[in-house]
Amino acid sequence: MANLKQVLKGKIRQEEIPSSFDIIGNIALFSKLPSSVRKQKLIANTILKLNKNVSTVLLKTESFSGKYRLAKYKVIAGVKTKEALYKEYGYILKLDVERVYFSPRESTERNRIASKVKQKEKVLVMFSGCEPLCVAIVKKQPKVEKVDAIEANPIAYKYALENIKMNNIRDDVTLHLGDVKKALPKINYKYDRIIMPLPKDAYKYFDLALQKIKNNGIIHIYFLSQEDNLYLNWVKIIKNIAKRSKKKLMIFTKKKVLPYSQRKWKIVFDIMIKS
Repeated sequence: MANLKQVLKGKIRQEEIPSSFDIIGNIALFSKLPSSVRKQKLIANTILKLNKNVSTVLLKTESFSGKYRLAKYKVIAGVKTKEALYKEYGYILKLDVERVYFSPRESTERNRIASKVKQKEKVLVMFSGCEPLCVAIVKKQPKVEKVDAIEANPIAYKYALENIKMNNIRDDVTLHLGDVKKALPKINYKYDRIIMPLPKDAYKYFDLALQKIKNNGIIHIYFLSQEDNLYLNWVKIIKNIAKRSKKKLMIFTKKKVLPYSQRKWKIVFDIMIKS
């Protein structure tokens, strides 16, 4: 797609033109636009002209918040919808961007995790949303034994059911609607791999994950961390939780996933758990 700043040069001041925005399938999402409605529509209509796959342009009006980490958007131009059809790595997802949390910027990380899953593994995805990770795993490793997914948002769960059906993987994934702390204890087996992608609160469920992981199993857990101390505090926290649970752990990957806000990052630890 042509550079937005180049196309709008001379029509809007360059500093008013966003340098980046997200595209989720047929929807372009802006976090910030000029306050002028005329300029908003000019930018939005230019996006529609430059990208034939985009049919709707949205502007964020409220940042991510609340129990399900959702944002609010308004339609600036194009089709009046907030429902997107999104494709990555050969599979497709359907979701309402205002009612389901989803980040297209994490596609590389989803693919990285899916690539690590081995044949015959039992896998758990906590806070699974509309099922991007579950679908990615089964598509990447069709010989996985089982994937369980737990999601508390009933709208995300509804889309998850649709996405499982749409990608023809109904027999491989079991969806559980409810809070992880209530749903997981009802599952009476353990997992080879557990994925905990909710960066804000995942550590609060780490003790429960330790109860449900097999010996030598792998946990992928995500955190939000300040740039000047990315890893050390979280290493201490999870080691203390593991000690209380009488488990040993080995962190073999610590890495940035993507920027979250100014000087703040979403990071991930890949951890092997031993009795």
